[in-house]
Amino acid sequence: MASNCDIKGDYIVGLGEILFDCLPDGKKLGGAPANFAYHVSNFGLNGLAVSAIGKDEDGLRIKEELKPRGLKFHLEEVDYPTGTVQVSLSGNGIPQYDICQGVAYDNIPWTPEIEQIAKQTRGVCFGSLAQRNAVSRKTIQKFLDTMPPVGTIKVFDINLRQNWYSRELIEESLRRCNVLKLNDEEICTVSNLLGLKRIAPRNASAACDDAPLQLVDFEDQCRGIMKKYDLQMLILTCGIHGSYVFYEDCKISFQPTPKVNVADTVGAGDSFTGAFVASVFKGASVEEAHRKAVAVSAFVCTQNGAMPAVPAELL
Repeated sequence: MASNCDIKGDYIVGLGEILFDCLPDGKKLGGAPANFAYHVSNFGLNGLAVSAIGKDEDGLRIKEELKPRGLKFHLEEVDYPTGTVQVSLSGNGIPQYDICQGVAYDNIPWTPEIEQIAKQTRGVCFGSLAQRNAVSRKTIQKFLDTMPPVGTIKVFDINLRQNWYSRELIEESLRRCNVLKLNDEEICTVSNLLGLKRIAPRNASAACDDAPLQLVDFEDQCRGIMKKYDLQMLILTCGIHGSYVFYEDCKISFQPTPKVNVADTVGAGDSFTGAFVASVFKGASVEEAHRKAVAVSAFVCTQNGAMPAVPAELL
């Protein structure tokens, strides 16, 4: 076990995969939950990455790279290789992922230390990828069930990757979260999987398409998911077409996507989630938290890798 956290509570946890993104210019520390915890920590809150690493060179390197970032972590050391992802970038910086299987974060064990962390966690972000294997899926579900019953934020940042998800996995996660975050492609997949009104995904050129995205295309599905699973909020990101936060009964926050010079978009969505959750915990309104999330995410797009130093004026 590798840990630099003391069990004193009030954690906001990124729970799931920690890995190296193998980018064209070299290996960069990543994994959606770790990225989330890093950006929460930037806001001065008690961010904590909970995952597993292998007893190998990459595992040692992860520990060394986390220390100067000031990110607290609890990493179980297991007899599987540390996770890696081969990342290729399109001309406009959009990543494509080739994700290795049978790695450490697939095998996060449920331990007394993780149980204690869960009991003292007020916010968590988790996804679908680390739940592809039964070991980590069981640990993530136990963690969510062990958290305090009131006053917590549980974000299911769905992050669908390849074919490592199912209707059962998504429904079990939706029953345990109170905030869902997904993008305009994922809302199509999830709506169809859950048997809601079917909607066709935008075509492959949508990321470069300047045609406005119509909210009517998605609002019924978002509201339907919120009602069915009793969610407090649903965050829908739509690339260059902006992002929406659905909350309370009929309220919607919309923010346009700033135009920036994109280096790559790896980790941009995770920085959005981290900034949004941190801002809410610091007392911001949904609209203000949304504005901060968009600003931080836009900055991350101008940098290489998922964990750049963020300027103080954005925090």
